[in-house]
Amino acid sequence: MNGWRTLVDAETLAAQSPHADLVVFDCRFALADADAGQRAWREARIPGARYAHLDRDLSDFASPHREGSGRHPWPRADVFVGWLARNGVGVRTQVVAYDAGDGAFAARLWALLRALGHRDVAVLDGGWARWCALDLPIEGGEPSDASVEIASAKVPLSDAYSPSAATFDRLRLLDAAGVRDALSSGDVVIDARAAERFRGEVEPIDRVAGHVPGAINRPYAMNLENGRFKTPQALREEFESLLGAGGPGFGSGPERAIAMCGSGVTACHHLLVMEHAGLAGAALYAGSWSGWIEDASRPIATGDA
Repeated sequence: MNGWRTLVDAETLAAQSPHADLVVFDCRFALADADAGQRAWREARIPGARYAHLDRDLSDFASPHREGSGRHPWPRADVFVGWLARNGVGVRTQVVAYDAGDGAFAARLWALLRALGHRDVAVLDGGWARWCALDLPIEGGEPSDASVEIASAKVPLSDAYSPSAATFDRLRLLDAAGVRDALSSGDVVIDARAAERFRGEVEPIDRVAGHVPGAINRPYAMNLENGRFKTPQALREEFESLLGAGGPGFGSGPERAIAMCGSGVTACHHLLVMEHAGLAGAALYAGSWSGWIEDASRPIATGDA
């Protein structure tokens, strides 16, 4: 099996028999009901899929809150790799993540693994919605003994992540100070929130509306078409247009781009599609808007600019 490193379609995944070198994670989640996704997973899922909870597994709510880390703090590397090990993931495991359909929550797991240096991780294009639409196999109820055995298979010592040595690529994870410095040096910050939230017209989640001064807006939904990700060619053209010579503040390549959103989750969608389009290297503002506004002295902009 060739490594899947950005996206994989349902037909390709369905053709693979479950085995210890392939671990699938169900990342369905709802901000309005934090346990809705796990309940849905218990009812029906892709056969053998394990569950990844946005709050408990893909964020750090166990440690004291770090100033500026926002609503979904980036997890500690040692804790994250411990969770990977408990789910049968080693350094050579092919991981596939899916959610209800648009890839927003699955992309968070993808970004975590990529920041860890894990290469073979992909998001299921079209997610659970397309899997069901194609009438592909579904497993219901509590996970079967076979799926538990596969997902929890002991990772060979040579393939296991070491919690004591695990690190994220901090060059690709910025805090508020890093974002300010990047903007002052001509880098571009791309905010993945809906346009009305970016403009400050509405704010259904955070206590303050608006955006980071100097950021530009590209809602992550623009990466999709008819429920699936746009082609690499289309995404490359759109991001090159956004970030090209005529774009605001863009330097020599995608490594001068920083993705953000409300809490560092949907911004990962941009990181995923940029890499899928051959534009790898963008960074993530992990705390994003919810982290920015934790300090009342930081400036806030409204409107389109």
